[in-house]
Amino acid sequence: GDAMKDDNFIKENNAKHLWHPMGHPADSLMNPPKVIVSAQNSSIRDVDGHETIDAVGGLWCVNLGYSNDAIKETISKQLYDLPYYSGFAGTTNAPAIEASLAVREMFEEDGMSRVFFTSGGSDSVETALRLARQYHRLRAEPNRTKFISLKKGYHGTHFGGASVNGNNRFRINYEPLLAGCFHLPSPYPYRNPFNETDPAKLAQNIAEVFEDEVMFQGAGSIAAFIMEPIQGAGGVIVPDPSFMGLMREICDRYGILMISDEVITGFGRTGSWSGSRHFGVKPDMMTMAKGITSAYFPVGAALMNDKVAEVFENDTSGEGSIFHGYTYSAHPVGAAAVVTCLSETHRLNTKSNAALRGKQIYEGALKLQEKYDIVGDVRGGEGLMTGIEIVSDRATKKPMDMSTMKRIHQATYEAGTMVRLGMHNILMSPPLVISEAEVDKVISSLDAVLSTV
Repeated sequence: GDAMKDDNFIKENNAKHLWHPMGHPADSLMNPPKVIVSAQNSSIRDVDGHETIDAVGGLWCVNLGYSNDAIKETISKQLYDLPYYSGFAGTTNAPAIEASLAVREMFEEDGMSRVFFTSGGSDSVETALRLARQYHRLRAEPNRTKFISLKKGYHGTHFGGASVNGNNRFRINYEPLLAGCFHLPSPYPYRNPFNETDPAKLAQNIAEVFEDEVMFQGAGSIAAFIMEPIQGAGGVIVPDPSFMGLMREICDRYGILMISDEVITGFGRTGSWSGSRHFGVKPDMMTMAKGITSAYFPVGAALMNDKVAEVFENDTSGEGSIFHGYTYSAHPVGAAAVVTCLSETHRLNTKSNAALRGKQIYEGALKLQEKYDIVGDVRGGEGLMTGIEIVSDRATKKPMDMSTMKRIHQATYEAGTMVRLGMHNILMSPPLVISEAEVDKVISSLDAVLSTV
């Protein structure tokens, strides 16, 4: 081949020079990753020509599928007009101005009024955590530096995000992490320290632990509480509808900012435009990425409500300067992608298909649970996010061993569906444009494979 080398070259060099995120470098050499060469709508094709439905939506992010030409054309045009200029104070670009308004308008109902652009979800979390501390300093409460989050929560892999992360595999090898981060139990009825299977009672229990922790730490030492409305990478853990509201009340009572991590749940994934809105809660800040461009360009955003914005904008001390941000904050190509992506998201009204197809995939997964003892728990039903927890013993809930999980993953791929593993959970978050027939195919792939385990 010419510039792009041929398939043999690609296969020969696979994983030889590239370390992959979220995997062991030696494992990638032993078991080379699948080389994905093309994609259309909700399907992907590998270098051997094998086509599968992408039930992961890239990484919970290709919300509009792989064939949205409007976004592709916008990106291409913007590259010719202005491929880059700095968004640091003093200069801006037209797409950034337009994108900030489009994002604000989409989340105005959630109380959001200001937008800070980043390169992705981890950056957005980092931004929100830092601005939360600065907010309290500007209000003459500089001791409010601590963060509270949920076990099983996922907030990216930067030092701040990993510190509030509630899954220890993202933490242990990178410790010591940020001091002053504390974790509450996850709203996970299948496994929790209270042995509580009733989601509403569990929500109440966690709210009590939260309040107890606030009293113990001293309310005046806590900057923010961060949570995902539905926990994604932790296993698609859907809390009781009362949960987020209970957390909001406690935050308000003690002057703690609430940060809603909407990196996965934003832009229709839950069947509502945001996860917060889905549960009727208005946070103080939101973190966004993924669906903001349907992953066609790496963009993230941190959003603030008026309460936060006014503290910064009314500051006269100079301490309100934001000495934080990224080379690619408000990148013109990314911003242009945002404008078109949000317009397409509204045009396709993806949230309604997410709700319908999400119900379909959830009901399909529940049927698999009736059929197979190894399906210990099924979570979802609130939009297109589904978790199937695989156990080797239903009575003791013993997690399935990883070699069996890898076998399930590979066999499902061969049967025509790409899923994601989160330890012993099968995680699914397909494009929000997936069809009814494609969801049927996803379930039948899983059915065929689970029958052989």
